[in-house]
Amino acid sequence: MARRLAALPVAAALLWVVPGNAGAAGAPTFSGTTAIGTHNAYDKAKYTYFAQALDSGASLLELDVYTDPLSRRWRVSHSNPLGDDNNCEAARTPAELYGKSRNQDLGSCLDNIAAWHQLHPDHGPIVFKVEMKNGFNNNVGLGPDEFDTLVRQKLGTMVYKPSDLLGGAYSSLDAAAQADAWPSRDALRGKVLFELIPGTVEQANPFDHYWTDQEYGDHLRDLYASGDIGEAQAFPAVLGAAAGDPRTSRYDASIRPWFVFFDGDAAAYLGQGYDTSFYSAHHYILITTDAAGVSPAISSTDPTDAEVAARLSLLAAHHASLITSDWSAKSPSVLGSVVDRS
Repeated sequence: MARRLAALPVAAALLWVVPGNAGAAGAPTFSGTTAIGTHNAYDKAKYTYFAQALDSGASLLELDVYTDPLSRRWRVSHSNPLGDDNNCEAARTPAELYGKSRNQDLGSCLDNIAAWHQLHPDHGPIVFKVEMKNGFNNNVGLGPDEFDTLVRQKLGTMVYKPSDLLGGAYSSLDAAAQADAWPSRDALRGKVLFELIPGTVEQANPFDHYWTDQEYGDHLRDLYASGDIGEAQAFPAVLGAAAGDPRTSRYDASIRPWFVFFDGDAAAYLGQGYDTSFYSAHHYILITTDAAGVSPAISSTDPTDAEVAARLSLLAAHHASLITSDWSAKSPSVLGSVVDRS
C-alpha cells in the first residue's frame, strides 16, 4: 500500500501528487522535490517498533550505528558503542513485525525494512540516513565493503545505488547529478537509498583522521576504477552547512565528484545567508536538519500541521530536498507531504 502524499492547506500550491504511471511526462525527478524526515527514528521513545517509523510516511529515517570491535557487529544505539538500544526487532517476516524483542543490531533493522517492504511494496522512496557514530573499522572487518555486503544481502534490489544513478552513462555521481539523471519519485516506488555521514564520536576522536565521508568517497572512486561500482550501496554526504562548494576545501580532487548528498543544519544555511541555490542548480540532494529551529522556531516534537506545512514550504523555497526534525508524533498525511523544490 502506497504511503499517502497529502496536501496541507498552507502548502497546497506547492504540493506535488505522485502520478499514477512511472516515468509520466512532466513528473519532477527525485532532486526536484522536497520531503520530510525524522531524526533518530530508531529511538524507542519515538516509535515502539521501527516498523512504526516506516509506517509514519516519512521520506527519511535516521539510524545511528557503532562499529563494535569486540563483537565485530554493527550496533544501533545513540550512546552505547558496545550494545544495542533501539526499536529494531528480531523480525524477518511481515507476520513477526510489531511484537518481537527489540534492541537488535543493524542487520535486524534491515530485516525489518525488508519485511515491512513486503507489506508495502509500492511505498515511496525512503532515505536511510546512517550516522556512523565512531566511523568504519576496516581492521576488524567492519569497513565499507562489509557494509555494502550486509545491505545487499538484506535488501537486494530494493536499494537505489550509486551505479543506478550513473546508469552506465556517466563517469561520476557529480556528472550524473548535474545532468539530472535522477529518476522521478514515482519511478523510485519501492526503493530505498542510504546516506552515510561521519558520527559525533568519530569527529571528536583526535586520533581518527579518516572519517566516514572520506573513507566511503575513496571506496566509490576505487570501485569505479576497478569496474565494481555496482557493489556500492550508499551515497556519502558532505556534512555541515557551508558557503559555496564545501567539497573543494575538504576532499582530494579525485573523490569530490563522488559526493552529491549534502547535509547540514537548516538554521545555519538560512541564518548565515548561504546561497543554497547552488544545490538545486546542480541537482544535488540537500538535507536540512533541525528544521524546527529555523526562525521563527516551532515545536521540534509536535508542531501543528499548518506549522509543518509552512516550514516545508519555506525550506523548499530555500532549495532543501529533505527537511528533518523530531516530528514523530505527526500523522502519515503530514510526514508524507512532498512539495516542489524551488
